[in-house]
Amino acid sequence: MFKLAENNTKTAAMRDVLAQTLIELAKTNHKIAVLDADLIGASGLKAFQQAYPERTFDCGIQEANMVGVAAGMSECGVIPFTHTFSCFASRKCIDQAFLSACYAGLNVKMIGSDGGVVATTNGGSHQGMEDMGIYNSLPNITLVEPTDANMMAALLPQIVDTYGTFYIRQWRRCTDAVYTPDSSFEIGKGNVLAEGDDATIIASGVEVKEALKAAELLKTMGVSVRVVDMFTWRPLDKELIIQSAKKTGCIVTAENHCLASGLGHAVSACIVENLPVPMGFIGVDEQYGEVGSLDFLMKKFKLTAEDIAAKVLETIKRKPQA
Repeated sequence: MFKLAENNTKTAAMRDVLAQTLIELAKTNHKIAVLDADLIGASGLKAFQQAYPERTFDCGIQEANMVGVAAGMSECGVIPFTHTFSCFASRKCIDQAFLSACYAGLNVKMIGSDGGVVATTNGGSHQGMEDMGIYNSLPNITLVEPTDANMMAALLPQIVDTYGTFYIRQWRRCTDAVYTPDSSFEIGKGNVLAEGDDATIIASGVEVKEALKAAELLKTMGVSVRVVDMFTWRPLDKELIIQSAKKTGCIVTAENHCLASGLGHAVSACIVENLPVPMGFIGVDEQYGEVGSLDFLMKKFKLTAEDIAAKVLETIKRKPQA
């Protein structure tokens, strides 16, 4: 079960939680190893290296080779976690992930950090707007975007214990807490964070907090909104999506990702096949990233709570009249 954190609560940096949780898990699970592509300081995994130098491998700026090495380690019974920035983890590694990990049915856990606008001043070349979509095209993979560091800590033991290839999209820095530290989660199941009857917002990652803010804003206008945190993109919680469509009659998706291949694309495929209702989409639309602060980029790409609320109002107008 999960509990929502109080407003304005911050978590530790997600990269620090990643490292410390893996360190704790590695005390009893001697199969865990870490591979990094020359970013071990940025990833926070230097702490793991200090704790377990014999189980840490810096592969240099050879991201694709890193995934191939991880697949070989998996074949030998190791549970390898790889890390690089999301842009490299997807665009540079897709062939190795396809052939060496997913096609081979191996146990590789790939971490792509700072997807989309949370890469901020690293700029357009490093803002992986399409990483989850690239991996969502592959069979035999689980895609997870932890909402905050508390969720990351709770999910990592499940990820270690679940055999198979994972892609985990994380934000390196401190996050606004959505959940309390004692919350628990089930991979493949979305979380209903707020109930409402007029529309459903299905959000992921940094957009979950914005969706909750949008719901509060809409409440002042007399609009009642259900908010769903869809932190697992694959396997997608189709049952919850269909239930939400039946309950509210329209859906808006919100993601820090390109619309062409993202969460909205996956949700709309489920809706069209099962229960067509009006939909709206918040995400990066036919644009590349750019340098800027998070606040600037959220406004630039129309990812704010105000943008979500406006899209909800627009989508509600397309609901069939009773």
